[in-house]
Amino acid sequence: MNGFSQKIGIIGGGQLGKMMISEAKKMGFYVTVLDPSENCPCHSVCDEHIIAGFDDREAIRLLSSKSDVVTYEFEHIDYKELLTLEGEGKKIYPTAASLKIIQNKFTQKNALRKGNIPVADFEETNNIDEIYKSGEKFGYPFILKTCTGGYDGKGNAFVKDKSCVKDAFDSLGGGKLQLMAEKLVDFSMEISVLACRGISGETKVYPVGDNRHINNILHKTIVPADISKTTTNKAMELAESVMEVFDGIGMFCVEMFVTKDGGVLINEVAPRPHNSGHYSIEGCVTSQFENHIRAITGLPLGSTTLIRPAVMVNLLGEEEKTGKALVVGGENALRLDGVKVHIYGKEKTSPRRKMGHITVTADTLDTALEYAERAFLEIKITASE
Repeated sequence: MNGFSQKIGIIGGGQLGKMMISEAKKMGFYVTVLDPSENCPCHSVCDEHIIAGFDDREAIRLLSSKSDVVTYEFEHIDYKELLTLEGEGKKIYPTAASLKIIQNKFTQKNALRKGNIPVADFEETNNIDEIYKSGEKFGYPFILKTCTGGYDGKGNAFVKDKSCVKDAFDSLGGGKLQLMAEKLVDFSMEISVLACRGISGETKVYPVGDNRHINNILHKTIVPADISKTTTNKAMELAESVMEVFDGIGMFCVEMFVTKDGGVLINEVAPRPHNSGHYSIEGCVTSQFENHIRAITGLPLGSTTLIRPAVMVNLLGEEEKTGKALVVGGENALRLDGVKVHIYGKEKTSPRRKMGHITVTADTLDTALEYAERAFLEIKITASE
């Protein structure tokens, strides 16, 4: 089948799906989305919208029947029906087999370790006694995590000392969820590298981004990261190796720690385009979203070269504001050179919900940082009365 005549199905109707569709439509693809929200961000740009839950197996089958290839914009979905569909010959990218491993942080880390990818020490913990043993093994403080479902800091607990063990255990389900303990990494920087792999095995790796977080939510990504050439090369090589470990097809984001001695440890892997890669829309020759569409449809991958230094800043819902979303100050932000504003089209805002982002490109990184800060101070997402 001609690459451009394929129909694409996307599980998830959020901002990542919307940005995938924007690139897919440029190349003439027909796109169907599955999402339970009637007015999700994808609704305004997709060709067809199946309104159903992500655990609705019949709806997933319907999406598959309308599509030549199925992808997804978040990883917390039931992989079992996707495995069944793969067994019936349906194209699911990234594969359901890789999703099954990656969506569980413990099996993900095991796969990385078996693939000789450097990670922090970790182990499964099933009860309070085992958590105390992890504290003795890794030392305090350490991190306790749920193996599934966590994002933006949710599903993580910082275990400062022995007195914090029970509270951490209780805050993460009190034994209802599979847990893992992880040694705390003394890092100098959190970075991420986007990598894309096509059906043929062709791989492209993006520049290294320096990620800055506030309250465990990504606030800003700065590209290129201010690290040595040796560390940069190591990070990019590791991202490519991760794609091989998971036999990845499509976009993957590999989040990493740079240690004080310049080493690199893998933190987590996301089998999809990622928040920290939004800079690529304006900053690179080919965005992460375009390359994801190219990869899953068997088209050649595009150049990932950075055109100019770039800074991406997330726009979150204002604190203590919930209701119909209202953008304030956008005009002032757009008056600044090099500023691009992306509003995701979510109907309702709530505290710390990702509602949009700003990207600034400039001739120098200092200029991009200055204009990004100025634009961020101008624009807010609040709730209308």
